[in-house]
Amino acid sequence: MRAGFYSWACFKAQQAGEYAVKALLYGMGVMAYGHSIKKLLDVLSQKIEVPSELFNRARLLDRHYIPPRYPDAYIEGSPYEYYGENDAREAINSAREIIEFIRRIAHEKIEKS
Repeated sequence: MRAGFYSWACFKAQQAGEYAVKALLYGMGVMAYGHSIKKLLDVLSQKIEVPSELFNRARLLDRHYIPPRYPDAYIEGSPYEYYGENDAREAINSAREIIEFIRRIAHEKIEKS
């Protein structure tokens, strides 16, 4: 993010959140498909209670799955022109909250086994 690659930071935050939720689901024996963090949290919420705020964070991150990577995602201009430092910070903070939740649940599951 320091170099101004805000669109890439947003995409990587989305990836971090997605992979964290998938890792927990796989660890619980649940096959997880797709890239929508919100949908993955829907699946997870069938097994454990997921805070509603995480769904808001997931929806925000899901918006960063395609547009940062495709030059034709916007009517004109390159994706990097549509992202700023605040977008990147919000995405990174959203991913961090999801990852911290997943880490906490994973540790609880490990301690119980």
